Amino acid sequence: MTKPPLTLYLAAPRGFCAGVDRAIKIVEMALEKWGAPVYVRHEIVHNKFVVDGLRDKGAVFVAELDECPDDRPVIFSAHGVPKSVPAEASRREMLFVDATCPLVSKVHIEAQRHFDAGLQMVMIGHKGHPETIGTMGQLPEGEVLLVETVEDVADIEVRDPSKLAFVTQTTLSIDDTKDVIAALQDRFPAIVGPHKEDICYATTNRQEAVKAVAPKSDALLVVGAPNSSNSKRLVEVASRAGCSYAQLVQRAPDIDWRALEGIASVAITAGASAPEQLVNEVVDAFRERYDVTVELAENAVENVEFKVPRVLRQPA
Repeated sequence: MTKPPLTLYLAAPRGFCAGVDRAIKIVEMALEKWGAPVYVRHEIVHNKFVVDGLRDKGAVFVAELDECPDDRPVIFSAHGVPKSVPAEASRREMLFVDATCPLVSKVHIEAQRHFDAGLQMVMIGHKGHPETIGTMGQLPEGEVLLVETVEDVADIEVRDPSKLAFVTQTTLSIDDTKDVIAALQDRFPAIVGPHKEDICYATTNRQEAVKAVAPKSDALLVVGAPNSSNSKRLVEVASRAGCSYAQLVQRAPDIDWRALEGIASVAITAGASAPEQLVNEVVDAFRERYDVTVELAENAVENVEFKVPRVLRQPA
């Protein structure tokens, strides 16, 4: 039986960013250095496949520090943690390694600098997301006001409109965030922004790659986890860029083949915490059903690399 022809556009950059790659390496190197078990507070990154693989190697994932014994290493996830977490680990004399992405740490430093200068903070982010919780937890309670939408900006009550600054979660939609920033600047003309945009290079690059490929694709699939902020934003970006069918899938078995009947082209990308192995799995699933022509749709080249903490580079 003849397979129907299909063009697959592989968006690039896609998949692992430098912060995710570093966080996974930290867990693997900790297991090599100290042996299993090594405890990890929260998912190291938002991807079940990655987390399950590390669990198989001896990582134990927990929600809070009180689930960790004092005598085993604990690692903090790439999303960052409130200041109270390392403070508690220090009090208990635990061996801990912070896998917070350096670009998230940059936002933490900005927030502290503005606070030290007497400014109240506004954070643009998603309520309940680990990165938002971690960033807001850098400052005393009540010092950071959270907004998610343009509508939220109208409702916040600030201490002094002339003494305000804002930061953003690193994995937001670039376009949505611009609108929220514009609303903040319109209502509070004196508000101070970051020296350099907080949304990270990897989020920006993946969204721009999707914008470039979406208009010429009948469908676009984002390989990623449902709790991954940057992956969900890629679906939204694709829809707004003109792709009539954009869907998030964790693995190849999640593809809704009936929704794809009659299509001639599909774009594939992956969130920053999704491994390339899962992209290849999706491509192979298409090859089983279609006569596939693969085209690389490259929008930027990434060569960023972050060092792992010194404690892991030193001999045991």
